[in-house]
Amino acid sequence: MAEPIVGTRIAWPDGARCAVMLSFDFDAETLWIGRDRANWKRPGVLSHGRYGANLGVPKILETLEDAGAPATFFVPGWTAENHTARVEEIVARGHEIGHHSYLHEWIDPEDPEAEEAELDKGLEALRKTVGVTPAGYRSPAGETSDNMVRLLTERGFVYDSSMMDHINPYRHPTGLIELPWHWSLDDAVYALFSVRDPRPIFPNSHIGEIWREEFREIHAWGGLFDLVMHPQITGRPSRIRLLRESIAWMRTFPGVWFATGRQIADAWAAQEGKVP
Repeated sequence: MAEPIVGTRIAWPDGARCAVMLSFDFDAETLWIGRDRANWKRPGVLSHGRYGANLGVPKILETLEDAGAPATFFVPGWTAENHTARVEEIVARGHEIGHHSYLHEWIDPEDPEAEEAELDKGLEALRKTVGVTPAGYRSPAGETSDNMVRLLTERGFVYDSSMMDHINPYRHPTGLIELPWHWSLDDAVYALFSVRDPRPIFPNSHIGEIWREEFREIHAWGGLFDLVMHPQITGRPSRIRLLRESIAWMRTFPGVWFATGRQIADAWAAQEGKVP
């Protein structure tokens, strides 16, 4: 993996001080199938994911439209095949579709053939269902490999958003641009619960406080605030309010640029090597 360049401030478009990437991993049922194939027979478990398709995505799209904010939705191929109308709606609203595997299978560096098959099957599904050839990729569960970076580069991807080693974009040796994220800015660590994997569900005040404090410093440092959300989690009623209020709160800061992953990658590439 590449060593990110430290100590530099990004020259964001129109003099913006920081970039905000609102990203949604539209896993639907694959979040549960990829973790345990026995969940195919557990409709109660799968209903977690269906909530994201049934109500989460529509409410998120409504919130984004009201706020005039663009977003990137990372979509597994299975989701595109089984919730095609929802993915078409995302595209129709002008948001970006990114690649998020086929069945949310976790990457195993010891099985490069499986990595390649999962990547290509997901690509084909996105192309066939909604006619999208994605520019960006995010690995399931934050796991990736050198082989995956190579595969993404060979298939013409512009950027990846799977690494956690910086708050600014950087370029892998293969040429692929990385848009880093972090677990602290992922809604799943605070609110993803199931009977078979019980954990606390934190109040929105707890989630919002962490997100706000991260944003304050990323804004001060001039970096990328890559917020990772899931329609089956942030699509819940009270968290829709959290999303709405978070967008409005971030806009009280000067020089905040809301953009898709592709826009951010392109903007960073345009100024690469020009930052003092």
